[in-house]
Amino acid sequence: MGLKKKRIDIITLGCSKNLFDSERLLYRLEAEGYEVRHDPETIGGEIAVVNTCGFIGDAKEESVNMILELCQAKEEGRIKRLYVMGCLSERYLKELQEEIPQVDKFYGKFDWMNLLEELGHIGRMEKQIERTLTTPSHYAYLKISEGCDRSCSYCAIPVITGRHVSRPMEEIVEEVKLLVAKGVREFQIIAQELTYYGIDLYGKQCLPDLIERISDVPGVEWIRLHYAYPAHFPNELLRVMRERKNVCKYLDIALQHISDSVLSRMRRHVTKQETYALIRRLRDEVPGIHLRTTLMVGYPGETEEDFKELLTFIKEVRFERMGAFAYSEEEGTHSAETYKDDVPQDVKQARLDKLMAVQQRISAEITAEKVGKVFNVIIDRVEGDYYVGRTEFDSPEVDPEVLIPVADAELTLGEFYPVKIDETDDFDLYGHICN
Repeated sequence: MGLKKKRIDIITLGCSKNLFDSERLLYRLEAEGYEVRHDPETIGGEIAVVNTCGFIGDAKEESVNMILELCQAKEEGRIKRLYVMGCLSERYLKELQEEIPQVDKFYGKFDWMNLLEELGHIGRMEKQIERTLTTPSHYAYLKISEGCDRSCSYCAIPVITGRHVSRPMEEIVEEVKLLVAKGVREFQIIAQELTYYGIDLYGKQCLPDLIERISDVPGVEWIRLHYAYPAHFPNELLRVMRERKNVCKYLDIALQHISDSVLSRMRRHVTKQETYALIRRLRDEVPGIHLRTTLMVGYPGETEEDFKELLTFIKEVRFERMGAFAYSEEEGTHSAETYKDDVPQDVKQARLDKLMAVQQRISAEITAEKVGKVFNVIIDRVEGDYYVGRTEFDSPEVDPEVLIPVADAELTLGEFYPVKIDETDDFDLYGHICN
């Protein structure tokens, strides 16, 4: 089938790790002469590529709905070819091929580079680390590994992505230098699980060494760490966070629960006492650190006492950032094969609502404590009457933002400015530039 236009639309669903893959594909397609748009408001190319998520029920549903929507567009002649890649097709390749034959070809999580061959290009790119950023040009996501060797009973990630595979340090540092040369100043370090980094390549946890090497690259202003694991936490990382000015005092560490009975069934390999001790150590050794965590309610067998324990935990610890979700059974996991999903959906939702209501009050109180203080803020964009930026304690898309009136000063996107916070609402902060 001949194509009149060399134009491709890529739609990315799911997490920043998927976005990283889409950016690599985008670069390679552009290098082959295609005009590529990422997440366009309307599909306008003759080829569409969907990078899917297959993690939990809602994400799978979103991915399937997007595929079906594009199948409809293909039937109506608005696109000519449709390709699907990512976690959903890695996990359900055979089922998707049988149930949605309108898709021209399905690729998984790791073979999507073969799409170039499908389009008639068989040459290899010289620089495999090159990618086209879809984020603002001053920050980028940096994926340091694939897969996961943890055995959490509820999680389908190892089923989808396989064993943990670290990228070599030299390759990562080379990519950082390449991105800095293009204007990137802030790096969000991502993986399925950061703290395992290096064990497969170097025989030990090497995240502290890697972060120091990235920190040494001239032009790297901020490094922010996402998706750490509490068991066997590499304590040397805290020294790096404390001593290196360009390593943000921010850690995203998913804890999931605090009840020992729930943690045991989850196969988290950490106890309540160890969790409390870790949080104390994080805050003692890195003063001012902001912790983001994710918690789960409604895990099989979770009692009212377990949930009350969880509520007490967040009230005592007072996380600066927190997300939560209700358990959903995932086929192929230890939980699905071992436990009955016995917490009713309305109970799950009620617990989730209560947990988030408590956290909302905590977050608002912590945010209000920033009034009158001055923070270094990077400017991301202009929105309406405000410049929108972030402090070192705020990751893009998920954390509070700092709003500065456009009328007050002329600012440059991607630059840092000292901002004094004047007021806050439930989520965002409002401030002015300090001269």
